[in-house]
Amino acid sequence: MKAATDGGTAAPLGVYVHFPYCERVCPYCDFVVAGRARARIDHRGYADAVLAELARRGQALAGRPLASVYFGGGTPSLWEPREVGRVLEAIVRRAGSTSDLLEVTLEANPSSLDLATARALVAAGVDRLSLGVQSLDAGRLAFLGRDHDPAGARAAVEAALRSGARSVNVDLIFGVATADGVETPDEAAREARGLAALGPEHVSAYALTIEERTLFGKRARAGSLPLAPEEHVAESFVAVAEALEAQGLGHYEVSNYARPGRESRHNLGYWHGGDYLGLGCGAVGALARPDGSARRYKNETRAAAYVRAALAGEPHETESEELGPETRLRERILLGLRLEEGLDLEAAAHALGVEPWPPARRRAAAELEATGRLTREGGRLRVPRAARLYTDGIAAALF
Repeated sequence: MKAATDGGTAAPLGVYVHFPYCERVCPYCDFVVAGRARARIDHRGYADAVLAELARRGQALAGRPLASVYFGGGTPSLWEPREVGRVLEAIVRRAGSTSDLLEVTLEANPSSLDLATARALVAAGVDRLSLGVQSLDAGRLAFLGRDHDPAGARAAVEAALRSGARSVNVDLIFGVATADGVETPDEAAREARGLAALGPEHVSAYALTIEERTLFGKRARAGSLPLAPEEHVAESFVAVAEALEAQGLGHYEVSNYARPGRESRHNLGYWHGGDYLGLGCGAVGALARPDGSARRYKNETRAAAYVRAALAGEPHETESEELGPETRLRERILLGLRLEEGLDLEAAAHALGVEPWPPARRRAAAELEATGRLTREGGRLRVPRAARLYTDGIAAALF
């Protein structure tokens, strides 16, 4: 796919496309997903629905440099590559401009990514593959409900690396307790080293979280789910970070590590408070206005209902939220402090037309500085390395 020349002064925009289908729904997953075998998915019909939505929302792309496109899910690697390419081509065509730096990510499960599929996706325009490996231990994979084994995970990563993609990410879940015992920090670090040794340019490492509406959430309420103690998870967070950094992956965001120049451009757009257009069942978008406010929306979460409404040209948003400048600044604090570089609070507040330092925030920042949980360099705020596990709480204190 040939990209247009980058140009213009408008702020860049990211596009998120949600593919809601999975062959198996994991017991910890709280995303918008529908279990369906690949052969039963209407690949073209779903792409037609996304394109119909794009036709109505396309004005948001006009005159805007397209920074990234992210196909998430669900399991987008189940989607036929020609349909992925059809959607991607339409998005690029609608954009005000793109550049050779346009990043196009697609999430994949190891069970649905072989070399032929990976190469077909790259030929369709995908240049970054993100694999949900989660673990290289057979017992933990079974506990997490994954439909691949360690050998399958390694084969999928190798296929992604041989596909011609510019970059490959692998996901890791740590802090897992099974019926056989709690994963130790040493085991978590060993797994992180094993994943890094496979050669990806990026690793996303998350502690297992139990969401209320999942099967794991139900089991936790019933007292039948093994859980790792919080202090154990904290130790594993540190052990994983040390292991990945020793392998040359920089810890640029609380849960993300990358080799130089291979950070996720799409996710950096979120963390920097950029606009994003959401397309597809359950997708979320947020678009700013000149006065500093923004509107955030969420699409219909039932796949069949979304497709019917989108193809019929009917409304398919289930949620719409007006975000004032103060709310947007609080979100900038929450997301920006996740980054190793931190957040230029004063610049962000100035851009939104709000006061950066009301008295309560100034007091809270001073208290956090005194306890070593925040550093200030002019208007820039950063969470020190030793406190990064507590970033969300630190950010909330500054609201």
